Amino acid sequence: MSRETARKGRLFVITAPSGAGKTSLIDAVMKADPTLRISVSYTTRAPRPGERDGEDYHFVAGSEFAAMQERGEFLESAQVHGNHYGTSKKVILDALARGEDLILEIDWQGARQVRRFYPDAVGIFILPPSIEELERRLRTRAQDSEAVIRQRMENAREEIGHQGEFEYTIINKDFEAAKRALAEIIRKERTDGPHHR
Repeated sequence: MSRETARKGRLFVITAPSGAGKTSLIDAVMKADPTLRISVSYTTRAPRPGERDGEDYHFVAGSEFAAMQERGEFLESAQVHGNHYGTSKKVILDALARGEDLILEIDWQGARQVRRFYPDAVGIFILPPSIEELERRLRTRAQDSEAVIRQRMENAREEIGHQGEFEYTIINKDFEAAKRALAEIIRKERTDGPHHR
C-alpha cells in the first residue's frame, strides 16, 4: 500500500475541436474506470441545458474569474468563443500529489500553458474524421446559432493545426474504437510513467 500512495498521479490533457466527441469519449472511459477523475474547470459562460455547477464546470461571474486570475490561481486559462475558462492550480497539484490520475479537458492554448508549468502532462488530441463530419455533428447537436457554428468551424481549422504538439492523436471515426484507443493510452501511460516516453 505504501508504494501505491507514494505514486504520483498522472495528468492527461485532452484537446479537440468542438464537436469532435471529446466529452462523450471522456465520459465513456471514466465510466469504465472509476479511478480516473476529471478536473472541473472554471468558466464565465452560462450553463448549457443539463449542466450542473461544480460537476460540469464551476460557473462564475466575469469579475470573480478576473479576481482569481489576478491572484494567480489558474494553472491555465483561455478565452474561447468569447468566454473565459480556467483550471485551478491547487486542485490539480493536490490531486496529483495524492496519486490521483486526472483528465483535463481543455483547448490547445490551455494545453500549452499546462505543459510549460507541468511538463509530465500527457497530451491527447481527438480529431473528427473530417471537417465536413465535424460541421454535420455541430449542426445535429442543435445547440448553437448559425453564427456560433461558423465561428466554431473557423476555430476548429486552427485548432487542428496544433495536433502535432500532442503525444497522441485519436481519430474519432468509430466511437468504440476511439474509446478503446483512449483507454489504452491511459493504461499504458499509467504503467510506464513519465520517464518511459
